[in-house]
Amino acid sequence: MPPDDLLLAGLASGDADLSAAFVRRFQHRVFGVALAVLGDVRQAEDVAQQAFERAWRHAAVFDARRGSVGAWLATITHNLAVDTVRARRTDPVDPALLDALLEPDAGSPEGAALRAESAAELHDALRSLPVEQTRAVVLAAFRGMTAREVAAAEGIPLGTAKSRIRVAMHRLADVLDAPRRSW
Repeated sequence: MPPDDLLLAGLASGDADLSAAFVRRFQHRVFGVALAVLGDVRQAEDVAQQAFERAWRHAAVFDARRGSVGAWLATITHNLAVDTVRARRTDPVDPALLDALLEPDAGSPEGAALRAESAAELHDALRSLPVEQTRAVVLAAFRGMTAREVAAAEGIPLGTAKSRIRVAMHRLADVLDAPRRSW
């Protein structure tokens, strides 16, 4: 199995086989991130496609020193999904509903997606974080809140909110990429 950076280079160069392998390797994670943020299958599909297009266009600027290919692609997906949420959001999200977001709803399409392999890995990774980091990253990553909005919702300083989100995202990336690194 080729390493992620080789697949990304193949995507950038237009190699059909490596591009297809790149998409196959990351499609569940990309779709899972988009669906978790958006809660809508069609919009998640659109955002996933946009994420792969953006990865193709910007593959040359990927810097392995800043993180893994998977984390980079998940960040692209998250940013696109948050932009989509912000474009459609009219009412603020109640942070009191956050705990319900951490448990999958078995009867919904979102719940079915959360039971998929990549979503299960994400849930496990979220559970491995301290509660305050989990809350901060879920509010930011999955509800589209800015660090300032997270700080206000949690009643903490802005710098603390930013630190919790940043540390949680790094820990999640480490946990989610650990199985791939051990191969």
